[in-house]
Amino acid sequence: MAANTTSNNLKRKLSNRDSDSDNENEHTSFSRKNKTDAPRLCPYLDTINRQFLDFDFEKLCSVSLSRINVYACLVCGKYFQGRGTNTHAYTHSVAESHHVFLNLHTLKFYCLPDNYEIVDSSLDDIKYVLNPTFGREQIAQLDTSDKQSRAIDGSMYSPGIVGLNNIKANDYCNVILQALSHVTPLRNYFLRESNYSHVKRPPGDSQYLLVQRFGELMRKLWNSRNFKAHVSPHEMLQAVVLWSKKSFQFTEQGDPIDFLSWFLNALHIALNGSKKRDSSIIYKTFLGHMRIYTRKIPPLELEESQRSELLNTVEYGETVTESPFLYLTCDLPPPPLFKDQFTENIIPQVNLYTLLNKFNAFTEKEYKTYKENFLKRFEITELPPYLILYIKRFTKNTFFVEKNPTIVNFPVKNVDFGDILTPEVKARHPYTVYDLVANIVHEGEPGKGTYKVHILHRATGQWYEMQDLHVTQRLSQMITLSEAYIQIYELRKSDSTENGTKAN
Repeated sequence: MAANTTSNNLKRKLSNRDSDSDNENEHTSFSRKNKTDAPRLCPYLDTINRQFLDFDFEKLCSVSLSRINVYACLVCGKYFQGRGTNTHAYTHSVAESHHVFLNLHTLKFYCLPDNYEIVDSSLDDIKYVLNPTFGREQIAQLDTSDKQSRAIDGSMYSPGIVGLNNIKANDYCNVILQALSHVTPLRNYFLRESNYSHVKRPPGDSQYLLVQRFGELMRKLWNSRNFKAHVSPHEMLQAVVLWSKKSFQFTEQGDPIDFLSWFLNALHIALNGSKKRDSSIIYKTFLGHMRIYTRKIPPLELEESQRSELLNTVEYGETVTESPFLYLTCDLPPPPLFKDQFTENIIPQVNLYTLLNKFNAFTEKEYKTYKENFLKRFEITELPPYLILYIKRFTKNTFFVEKNPTIVNFPVKNVDFGDILTPEVKARHPYTVYDLVANIVHEGEPGKGTYKVHILHRATGQWYEMQDLHVTQRLSQMITLSEAYIQIYELRKSDSTENGTKAN
């Protein structure tokens, strides 16, 4: 008898769950036959509270934490599972008198507890916020339109220039995501889901989830019809934690360059990228090539004659390797060890071109390992459309992390990388002038402090400083005084025009 009761309860639960599904064709057709006069408009639409709606977080039922068949209550903004009798959404509707719900998967609206579908064009803005879409013409106008949008609270914002939530300690991720969202070919690719929805992937592949979440975040950042002037990267970061196996978390401070390197490679692999340049949008945008010349240094304790003999051997001869790169590492000169009373308040400075001389094929730099020392020189053989510079500020050893405060003097426009190319390589590059589009800086002590990013709004030529939710305008002259850490430069494809339609 107990077994029969358990079986009946199980059948009843399964029946309720099945009735929740919007893909149940039989159930839908049956209900339409029996409710031919079912209302399509709802008298409760005026109870919807758009300022409470936030679709940036995981689509989980707030009670059962299930991802299956989740509905958003459009009155309070909470998520609940199901809509049939005895489901959490049904119970919430009856208990709180909240009647309008949205299926977060099918984007259909329902009125509970009556359980009928609502069809009303006034709800289209809610669907668009949940799933923004971009056409080709719309994307083409993003860098030329200076039209601002209005949020629900009346605040004005420019699409693409919106803050990102800092959940706990994810500012090191936020600055990278903000910077990449202003790399035009990368942004345009991810704004259209059709560009990567066909990519072959195994079922449940968490790596492809990273691609999906990045695309969703990109569309939300550039959505001109947002209800609020900021976006939460919560779902994006959940995918990062999952795929990186907790190497990167939003509860602990990390290094933006480590995250950038991992993220670009993870996206490349998820998009079925190979070693070929055209195999993914990542390589098409950022991949460059260099030649590395390496030679071993004989031990210093040997006599001069012995050292000279070793230099003529194959082991100590110069070797050449071809190496691709997604970013270039620039080494800062060491700060002065001792300061006198006149120079203690002077911050050391260095010119960007001085740092770039590392890649001119002639400058040799010594590298030490545990057993041997090497001299290396670097020759850039191919420049990418977008060049990332990593300015190495932090030095780690066994005991502590030291930060180099040296200021790098750099122009925001007309940086000619042709000056460090050999004549042979330069002949293959018709364009070598780059303009800055993003500048990530670190402020504060090593291991602590905060990260900010300076972003160029192309349509207006205005620079903005973005630190999590805070967005403020900045003069380009002030950007060059910051402690630059990671920079993204865009290759100018014309000798007469500047990136950005209006001069700053």
